Amino acid sequence: MDHQTLQTLWFVLITVLFSGFFFLEGFDYGVGILLPFVAKNDRERRVVINAIGPVWDGNEVWLLTAGGAIFAAFPHWYATLFSGFYLPLFLILVGLIVRGVGFEFRSKVDNVNWRKAWDYAIFVGSLLPALLFGVAFGNIVRGVAIDQSMTFVGSFFDLLNPYALLGGVVTLLAFVLHGALFLEIKVDGVIRQRVAAVARFLWLPVVGVVLAFVAYSAAETTMFAEVNIMEALALGGAVIALLVVGFGVFTKRFGLAFGASGLALVFTVVLLFSALFPNVMPSSLNPAYSLTIYNASSSQYTLSVMSAIALTLVPIVLAYQAWSYWVFRKRLTLESHLEY
Repeated sequence: MDHQTLQTLWFVLITVLFSGFFFLEGFDYGVGILLPFVAKNDRERRVVINAIGPVWDGNEVWLLTAGGAIFAAFPHWYATLFSGFYLPLFLILVGLIVRGVGFEFRSKVDNVNWRKAWDYAIFVGSLLPALLFGVAFGNIVRGVAIDQSMTFVGSFFDLLNPYALLGGVVTLLAFVLHGALFLEIKVDGVIRQRVAAVARFLWLPVVGVVLAFVAYSAAETTMFAEVNIMEALALGGAVIALLVVGFGVFTKRFGLAFGASGLALVFTVVLLFSALFPNVMPSSLNPAYSLTIYNASSSQYTLSVMSAIALTLVPIVLAYQAWSYWVFRKRLTLESHLEY
């Protein structure tokens, strides 16, 4: 394939990786955020954590792979993103570390206060990424202060603008709803009743903030200035998926609601990347300074080698992850054997 085709291919692959990350890790974060609220004692908290215990670290592979793909395929994008968004990404990393340590350490000591402290660490470690990923994507879509040398020249506080913060609220609430729907189909008993109530309560606020974000995007960004077919399909798919979520929640078809919630997240990611294309980081100073898939990419040879590796290994990873979900598909109860 020629260089331009490879650049487009890797932009699409990164979109797929972030879509998978939002679908899978989205309910992980939601479960972690819900942990202190839907589980009232240690046994219930163990059930909630065990619902994602076998899969949470595998779900994070999607983020690691997306970051690695950006580094290898679009090194200028990686450099500008990680230097300009250093503090928010550092906070996300701290959250992920604290969260992972919480999962592994909470049952190492047979002490109620020890476990409770790690449970709140899981809560904070899930909350930070759920909020900050939305803030980061909101800033990318809105445009950031990038000069002609592909350098971010803004400040941390420039990233805390109302539009990006609203994006953070969208991902936070959407992940919590997604997590509640996952728990409803994964656990049983009183926890199942509580998360079903959470899902019914959250659906309308999620729809409200999503509509507000779409309206704000039309006013604040160029997302809907020239709508292409992919943007239209993604926006329509996200709207339909959200409506199906509501239908599933209020008719107690939670498996349908969970699938639709995941699709809504996927369509949202596709919408954002479709609106960006061919940009990867628009400049708010001058459109000519924007990073695109053309001026930010690696060489044709590098992209060719990466494509061969991806086509070989990605199907294996997908098959293994699907197998792990199949093995741990059983619904958990308070009487289940629990590890965490």
